[in-house]
Amino acid sequence: MKLDRLLGILTVLLQTERITAPELAEKFEVNRRTIGRDIDALCQAGIPIVTQQGTGGGISIAEGFKLDKSVLTAGELSGIIAALKGIGSVSESTHIERTLDKLGANSDAVVSLSEPVVIDLASHYKGDLTAKIETIKQAILEQRLIEFDYHYSKGESHRHIEPYLVAFQWTSWYVFGFCLERMDWRMFKLNRLWNLLSCNERFTARDIPPEKRDFNSNLTDDRKLVALFDKSAKYLLIEAYGLDCFYETAEGLHFKIGYTNQSYMVSWLLSFGDKVKVLEPLDIASEIRGIAKNMLVLYS
Repeated sequence: MKLDRLLGILTVLLQTERITAPELAEKFEVNRRTIGRDIDALCQAGIPIVTQQGTGGGISIAEGFKLDKSVLTAGELSGIIAALKGIGSVSESTHIERTLDKLGANSDAVVSLSEPVVIDLASHYKGDLTAKIETIKQAILEQRLIEFDYHYSKGESHRHIEPYLVAFQWTSWYVFGFCLERMDWRMFKLNRLWNLLSCNERFTARDIPPEKRDFNSNLTDDRKLVALFDKSAKYLLIEAYGLDCFYETAEGLHFKIGYTNQSYMVSWLLSFGDKVKVLEPLDIASEIRGIAKNMLVLYS
């Protein structure tokens, strides 16, 4: 996964004086172009990476971000290795949260609560997200309710929740907690959450049901997308969904996956422009056709 690879590259750079792109490509079993995109992503996240060309050159992190390997115990190093093997953003290992705290250049770069491993690799809304995460983190530690306005497909609502976890899932930041309005466990996307306040009222922590800890259970993938992609999009499909998401023919790349969130899927498909044609389901094809017609009118 890309997130695991970015963490892996960052860990290598923090512990290495300098390394070349071919060495990173071999280490993470990807091509040099992918490493280049990963380095760009880390730079956009605020990591000061320096590249030098020619003999003796390579990729390094500016002084001040170096990691003193002597502060890591053998158990914590094992935690890093386990994290890089993709155990996910929720782990039973307490070594990992301590390790990631030490990897952070400052307290805003990595947020560690009682269980999640969460890594800030986003560039958009970073200032707002930092403040929100810090407020929620403090409320969790003090067992205080939080309240906020939430914007979603059905409109806007005001919520009071018992916050338990902050997690980076599915390319976005979320707070997981018990919603007092719905009297159930819920995930709330931080970018849709505004006017956040930590309340004076405290709560007694509930036991989180095991099935609620599996955040991926919310992604049922009960609908199927079938599309024909231009062969030039091959590397993007592999990056997003792996090698087994398509098969190649003379027509192009026949792509098939399950999905839950139609609005996200439509946005993702539109990012390919004229390099993709949706075959199924017909409602997504119709929605994209309508958007294309509206765009034509807008730009005519």
